[in-house]
Amino acid sequence: MFEQLGLIGCGLMGGSFALAMKRAGLVKRVVGYSKSPSTTERARQMGVIDVEAPSALLAVSGADVVLLAVPVAATEATFKAIRHLVTNSMLIMDVGSTKREVVDAARRVLRDHIGSFVPAHPITGKELSGVEHADPDLYHGKQVILTPIEKTQTAHLKRAQALWEGLGCHVQQMAPDSHDAAFAAVSHLPHLLAFALIHAIDGQAHGKDFLGLAGPGFRDFTRIAASDPKVWRDILLSNRVELVEQAKMFQRSLMNMLHLAETGAGEKLEEMIAQASQVRAQWHMGRKK
Repeated sequence: MFEQLGLIGCGLMGGSFALAMKRAGLVKRVVGYSKSPSTTERARQMGVIDVEAPSALLAVSGADVVLLAVPVAATEATFKAIRHLVTNSMLIMDVGSTKREVVDAARRVLRDHIGSFVPAHPITGKELSGVEHADPDLYHGKQVILTPIEKTQTAHLKRAQALWEGLGCHVQQMAPDSHDAAFAAVSHLPHLLAFALIHAIDGQAHGKDFLGLAGPGFRDFTRIAASDPKVWRDILLSNRVELVEQAKMFQRSLMNMLHLAETGAGEKLEEMIAQASQVRAQWHMGRKK
């Protein structure tokens, strides 16, 4: 049980976290701050938070657990805003989709208090953003990746794991660099491809007509293209090095398949399709094998 959650960012991710903690009986009081005062007020009206803080610094005051639910690009500025009230006994986490840049920001700003920070990435979300879509079930049954560094306090790491497990999450640990490489492949590149495909179709003379003919396969493949533009701008920029490497590997595979189709090499093309089909058929979310 935590006495007070300091919530910085009262949108979908932060709001859902606060609601989930309250429902699980893991926190007595939630003090929240958002850049937009109307968002903070709405969060209080919905019961997401109990007290509105006028600044990120005051949201941290008196908290024994702090969650940064802000865009990755805003992480360093947020650390700077709260650093004067950060203590070694305070557990600090984030929910960013990339970890290397977040960890580097924490090292620069938190310095002697870096041990209080346990970087976290819950594998969940919605295409709809905003506190009005906050859902206490958003995290239940989902994976959460913790990416501790050498200075992370063991006690805080254990507290973080217990907290997420208390919300019904499946928790595992990875190094920040390994995390970013993996999610460039399975999350960031797929989003980029979905955005690019929609752009490519929409940019054609008969693009709107083509979209009118699209069916369930197109719907499923491009669902993530409806994601929040600002959030995904920050994610793609933050992980651009790994993203480019994964894009190069995808490009090689794509060009290989296109060459087989262009030259009429049906058997080899079928082999590549069959291999992909088998891998996808055997894949289950959250399971490594």
